[in-house]
Amino acid sequence: MSVRSAEAILGDLATVTQTAFPDRDFPDATSETRVFADLGLASIDVVVLGEQLEAHYGRTLPFGQFLTALRNAAAEDFTLGELTEFLQAHVG
Repeated sequence: MSVRSAEAILGDLATVTQTAFPDRDFPDATSETRVFADLGLASIDVVVLGEQLEAHYGRTLPFGQFLTALRNAAAEDFTLGELTEFLQAHVG
């Protein structure tokens, strides 16, 4: 399985985010963009994003484990870079 580049996955994230939340205007995202603080997503939005990513990639992802690890690390937010690394590990 070849690994998708971080740039390709960031592009996927932009597409999925715009599809999942068509009524919102998101700034140009980078790997440093924070999901809650910069994109303004709420916890329920992150659940929806996870479901949309599974649909986009056509597979079940351990998104709950990703979020649990963040919570256990007392992270109040996460970056698209962290999400990209997770996706690279699970979708190639």
